[in-house]
Amino acid sequence: MDGAVERGGPIADDGASGEARNGGVDLREKGMPVDGNPTTLDARLFIQLHVFGGCLDSARIVDAARREGIEGAVYEDINDPWGIALLQLSENPDDFIERTRGLLRGPAFRDLVFKPEYTMLGRSYSLGYETDLREALIDRPKRRICDPALRWAVWYPLRRAGSFAMLEEKEQQRILAEHGAIGRAFGKAGYGYDIRLACHGLGKEDNDFVVGLLGSELFPLSAIVQRMRSTRQTSLYLTHLGPFFVGRAVWQSAIGGEGAGSAAGATGRGTNDEAAR
Repeated sequence: MDGAVERGGPIADDGASGEARNGGVDLREKGMPVDGNPTTLDARLFIQLHVFGGCLDSARIVDAARREGIEGAVYEDINDPWGIALLQLSENPDDFIERTRGLLRGPAFRDLVFKPEYTMLGRSYSLGYETDLREALIDRPKRRICDPALRWAVWYPLRRAGSFAMLEEKEQQRILAEHGAIGRAFGKAGYGYDIRLACHGLGKEDNDFVVGLLGSELFPLSAIVQRMRSTRQTSLYLTHLGPFFVGRAVWQSAIGGEGAGSAAGATGRGTNDEAAR
């Protein structure tokens, strides 16, 4: 595909060519220019969360996700003793219809209580300064979600106020930089990592973004949210935040989903198919 970024790193491409071929609309992700030429990627990662109640056997859900070759994770809900959640990753959103829909209507999920208020769907997106688009938008989020050391997760949607879009670009950048500095500080210290997804037009609540916070312990993830509350973006330019899903992974797939290990079960430490390999 012309203009794509291969796994080994970015390929310089004429950024105007994509627009010329598509009537002036270029939907490719854009990264940091190399030698004066833009880098682009015509791919992104879609992530969807489904949450259920009434689960009496987490191992049954793990077995079903593993057999289907799902790439992602199964979480137990800390705020619902019968709560369970399935997080799926795919570069092709057709998978959520052609594979996940059948799984969620199958025997393992049939008797569970669907909680649509927690459903989240988003896509990774570039900010323009990424030096390796595939690493930033696809490979790194997959590694973190499937990392057995990052078992705790907080997922939530948010909607920005329209007034933010009316600010000058430099002012927007200053506000976002304050937010980003907090995330980088926590990540550098190893306390937690964020996954940012755009969700424009992808859900009934008309949110703008979905955020995932991942870490080895729960407290630092709560501390990230607390610290963010004092930023200008959160205090002045958000109109909606939440609901928050908080869970701990009982199973994480191998990256790629296929070839998952055969051992099932919801144990105290969880299971990870990458480690099982």
